[in-house]
Amino acid sequence: MPITAGAPRNVVVDCGPLVAWLHATDAWHAWAAAKFGRLRPPLVSCEAVLAEAAHLVRRGGGDPHTVLSLVDRGVVRIGISVQDHASQLEALMRKYRTVPMSLADACLVRLTEILSGAAVMTLDTDFRIYRRHGRLAIPLIAPFAE
Repeated sequence: MPITAGAPRNVVVDCGPLVAWLHATDAWHAWAAAKFGRLRPPLVSCEAVLAEAAHLVRRGGGDPHTVLSLVDRGVVRIGISVQDHASQLEALMRKYRTVPMSLADACLVRLTEILSGAAVMTLDTDFRIYRRHGRLAIPLIAPFAE
């Protein structure tokens, strides 16, 4: 479900766009930079996404501290506690085990369930499969949704 009119109230950001934005040589850098340039912080994410992003930035030769600096500067905020939502996250991961769904993806789907007007900014096409509240398509900000 693409975003067509105006910006969503809550942008839930996945690992791919973060890494693309932080790496000028990434294939999706221009797309990510343009999107981040139009969005108002804070974006919402989870610690699992930040861990993945820091790992991928480091693996790509970048400084993983840049991921944490996004939180420190208020660009990204943590919107979910795994401890507080463990049963819902486990249920999502079981439901989508054949995809398979990562903990990070489960957290992002859960964020769309608890935040009003949320859309996921992602490069991951699995978000076309996932559903919030079991049946509702997740609004997406993604190159494949434009």
